[in-house]
Amino acid sequence: MSTTTTRTDRTLDHEPRPAAPDLAPPPKLRRRPALAAGAVAAICLGALLAGWAWTATTSTQEVLVARTTIERGAIIQVDDLARVRLSADPALRPVAGSQLEQIIGQRAAYDIAAGGMLTPDSFTTAVVPAEGQSVVGVALTASQAPGLDLEYGDQVRVVVTPAQGADLPGGAPFFNDAEVVGVSIDEATGQTVVDVLVPEAEAAVLAARVATGNVAIVLDSRER
Repeated sequence: MSTTTTRTDRTLDHEPRPAAPDLAPPPKLRRRPALAAGAVAAICLGALLAGWAWTATTSTQEVLVARTTIERGAIIQVDDLARVRLSADPALRPVAGSQLEQIIGQRAAYDIAAGGMLTPDSFTTAVVPAEGQSVVGVALTASQAPGLDLEYGDQVRVVVTPAQGADLPGGAPFFNDAEVVGVSIDEATGQTVVDVLVPEAEAAVLAARVATGNVAIVLDSRER
C-alpha cells in the first residue's frame, strides 16, 4: 500500500495543469469632443443664469407706482398709489416706497397712467390758487361746454352769451381768459362744474357773469 500511494502522488505531480483562460482586453473608451464641449457650455450657461437671478433679486427696490390713472392737477390720495418692488434703473430717479406719506395730498404735475412709476417730477407742492390769482366755478349744461372733455391745464375762454330771447350783442362778446384747474359733476343738477383760474382782479366780474347762467366755455388750442 505504501508503494501504491507513492506512485499515485508522483503521477498527480506530473499531470499537466489546464491553461489559464485568455482574458479579453478592456474596452477602449471612445472620446466625444462635441459632448464634452456641450457639457462645458451648459455649465457656463447655468453659472450665468444663476448670477443674473442673484443680481435681479438683490438689486430690486421698493418704489411707488400709480394704482389708477391720476390726472394732472388731481390731489394724490393714498388709494391712488401702490408700493411694488422693481429692478428700476437709477437714472429714472424713482420715488422710494418709504416716501408714500410725503406724497399724499400733493398734486399730480402731469397725467400719470395706471402702473406708471412716480419720479420727483410727477407731483408738485404748488398752491392753487397762487398769490394774485383766484378760482371761479362755472356750472355748465351740455350745450354750454365743448364736446371734448376738459382737462387740468386747458386754456379756455369763458364767453358771455345773450339771455334767452335777447338779441345778440353788437361786436365781439365779452369773455375772460382762464385756465382749467378742476372738473367735477354736480350730482344734484347733473351739470359739469369747471373750476377756472383767473387773475384776482377779474374774478368778481367773471363770477357775476357766471351767476346769470349766460356763459359758455370755449376750449382753445392744446398745442404748447
